[in-house]
Amino acid sequence: MRILVIRLSSIGDVVLTTPVLKEFKKKYPHSIVDFVVLDKFKDSIEGSPYIDNLILFDKKRYKGLKGIREFVSTIKENKYDYVFDLHSKLRSVGICFFLGAKTYRYKKRALWKTLLVKMKLIRYRADDTIVKNYFGAFEKMGISYQGEDLDFTFGSSDLAKVEEYNNFVAMAPGASKETKKWTVEGFGNLAKLIHEKYGKDIVLVGGAGDREKCIEINEVSGGICTDLSGELSLKESGALLSKADYLVTNDSGPFHISRGVKTKAFVIFGPTDPGMFEYDEYGTLIYRDEPCSPCSLHGDKKCPKGHFNCMKKLKAEDVLEIIEKEIG
Repeated sequence: MRILVIRLSSIGDVVLTTPVLKEFKKKYPHSIVDFVVLDKFKDSIEGSPYIDNLILFDKKRYKGLKGIREFVSTIKENKYDYVFDLHSKLRSVGICFFLGAKTYRYKKRALWKTLLVKMKLIRYRADDTIVKNYFGAFEKMGISYQGEDLDFTFGSSDLAKVEEYNNFVAMAPGASKETKKWTVEGFGNLAKLIHEKYGKDIVLVGGAGDREKCIEINEVSGGICTDLSGELSLKESGALLSKADYLVTNDSGPFHISRGVKTKAFVIFGPTDPGMFEYDEYGTLIYRDEPCSPCSLHGDKKCPKGHFNCMKKLKAEDVLEIIEKEIG
């Protein structure tokens, strides 16, 4: 049996497919699993032991309907028995249509709910976790939900790049939207508290776009942080997180990468619904549960209410208290 799994983006959502891929390979060990992802997100899944072939989709090359048909022509000879669309948007739907294979698609939220949330008429509550919805697409294959046992793969060369870092706490202050980011003062003061109380080094991780915020956080901390934003690849960041005592992060990709390398992550939620995920020994939720939260599907450029209480009222001392209750 040969199947195609489609999850084009983004980092966290791609990593979240690994529990269902793992269970599929366990039930069908002799199957061939191909996985389609956008080329810019290939490091999220490349090297996974649960896929046999990674297929990259280049948006610049395969533009529009014509581009999708051209892309499908490059893989149609694989003669897939089944296609599992874990993206469920126009591009992935188009790929499935032109392939013509039996397709199972994961259940997304109802369109009416999306519209009402975007119009700020209702607060957003997830119907189920993302991973459970992924498993739902595989239900007819006899695959049942087994938890959020995530996996993130990196190599020995990635580990060698970060071998000098030891006895540290990692912080990932970036996120896809501004309102998903805890405050600069929060991260900076927390870094200072952890360093002064426990003698831990603080390492800031993120992309090049997070550099400005990381510089500000380091200034608030009194210059005690090591800023690696923009200096590591995604694989190298995963290797670094595998060595950390724990991670403090926003609702973003590093949360899932950290769980995937089995490092404890403390994840801060504000405007988005924490019910999209489960929390276990590798993930602890930090959430104020303000009356107006969750207010957004994926976060916004600015707080719709103008006060940003869900993040501004969360202080470094509050987060440290939660951390100490969990790990001492």
